[in-house]
Amino acid sequence: MTAVVSRLFIYPVKSLGGFEVDRVELDELGPALDRRWMVLDGAGTFQTQRWRPRMALIATQLTDDGSVRLTAPGMPDLIVPQGGGSRRDVVVWKDTCRAESCGAEPDQWLSTFLGGPCRIVFFPAQSRRPIRLRATESLGRVGFADAYPFLLISQASLDDLNARLALPLPVDRFRPNIVVSGTGAYAEDGWDVVTIGSVRLVTTKRCVRCVLTTIDQRTAEVGKEPLRTLATYRRTPDGVVFGINAAHTARGTLAVGDVVVPVS
Repeated sequence: MTAVVSRLFIYPVKSLGGFEVDRVELDELGPALDRRWMVLDGAGTFQTQRWRPRMALIATQLTDDGSVRLTAPGMPDLIVPQGGGSRRDVVVWKDTCRAESCGAEPDQWLSTFLGGPCRIVFFPAQSRRPIRLRATESLGRVGFADAYPFLLISQASLDDLNARLALPLPVDRFRPNIVVSGTGAYAEDGWDVVTIGSVRLVTTKRCVRCVLTTIDQRTAEVGKEPLRTLATYRRTPDGVVFGINAAHTARGTLAVGDVVVPVS
């Protein structure tokens, strides 16, 4: 059985909706323009669906000039540029990095839809946020993703989980960048280094899953699955795990149909 990339996703704005693509270019930070924008509240704290599930209702799409289009129920479409405004330090979990404002109109749009003061910022090319080290190997930089440029899951793992659930869940609950078909369930847990086409990925850890997976990405309703079921058979000392995080070692291109080869 040959393992291949079956689906690819990009999430331009941290914790807003993503979209599916057939091909993605990788720049120094990961998939091009993936999680390069981020929403802040009025105090400057970064926002996620974990405590603001309504963010799931905002869909995104990249434009030809590299801006991001936001759409949401009851709101006019909005184009958000790649920064260009004033610069400020922002904090993503324990990391501080430089970001640029995207203007007053996007801030007001998000404040209206999310029901409180918000701002949106962009991660410029010159900003620095190092990926956490894996042993002694430096894995470059990352944008506004939680910690790593990639999240990979196998279709077989999702199928195995869904067979245990009363109601199967779509892949968007897990917000992967890469879905791989043609493996056994949870085969990805044992991957250390993997090549996808000409791209080399170094896996960093199994992904510890949070309450975001319990949020319906179409309605923003919060439930108990899949964490309740995953906890019965995927619990580790670090938490409930599903999928793996990874970083790339060079620029390149990923495409649906690329062969996936675990190296070690």
